[in-house]
Amino acid sequence: MALFAHRLSSNAPGDLFVDASCIACDTCRRVAPHLFGGGPEDQAFVARQPSTADEERRGLMALVACPVAAIGTSLRRGRDVALAAGAFPEPVAYTEGVYACGFASRASFGASSWFLRRREGNVLVDSPRFAPSLVARLKEMGGVRLLFLTHRDDVADHARYAEALGCERILHLADVTAATCDVERTLEGSRPVALAEDLLAVPVPGHTRGSSVLLDGAGHLFSGDHLWGDAGGRLAASRSVCWYDFSEQVRSMERLLEYPFRFVFPGHGRPFRAASPAKARRELSALVARMRSEI
Repeated sequence: MALFAHRLSSNAPGDLFVDASCIACDTCRRVAPHLFGGGPEDQAFVARQPSTADEERRGLMALVACPVAAIGTSLRRGRDVALAAGAFPEPVAYTEGVYACGFASRASFGASSWFLRRREGNVLVDSPRFAPSLVARLKEMGGVRLLFLTHRDDVADHARYAEALGCERILHLADVTAATCDVERTLEGSRPVALAEDLLAVPVPGHTRGSSVLLDGAGHLFSGDHLWGDAGGRLAASRSVCWYDFSEQVRSMERLLEYPFRFVFPGHGRPFRAASPAKARRELSALVARMRSEI
């Protein structure tokens, strides 16, 4: 629970606040960017207090999503918080079939998790913090057939979700650890694997040895920590958060140029969208050139 006594001095005066336990994961700014301030890698603070019912709801959704409970309110809002929790998974406004799960986990440093709704069987990409209300909503929406784990860092409460939803977990063998040794399916090697007719798992070693991305037929690329959007709307990656091999990550990025996509939904960083696959490819090419200059 956030402590009012430990609230940051940068908060705008009012009921909603962020306290000193914030880990600068950017979750609240992704959920309610008009309320929370700071750069993507800075501790967050309440830049502006909510002034409408919708803004209050967004602020409480950020409170629910925060992985370390660093957001609080001085008012009693039990029912309102429960309603905010029930808003997840939240549909992404600019495309169909993709939902943000909220409920970020401390274990994955606040990484985003995504729900992909498909006629052939729904997919959960990376694991949120376990929340009974989220499980209930996922079941209402048709359940989960696959839990695709992009890499070893963002597995969080995967075992509890697998048990609650009866889904098959998928992770690259190179990233299997003691915590994930019981996953139902492992990917191997560097070749892409078709999980369904319009669902492709592509190994992209670099950030970790077993990093993989998931691409569907609608151009949605779920990228884990391999690739993300930055605050300026460009595609980005960083040597500073590459745990395996940056040169290998560059080569993996070049291989992604073969695959058409319009949207990127990452674990860390901001989502990215382009007007067309061609524009996304040009942006990816520019990123590859920047990355090559850093080798």
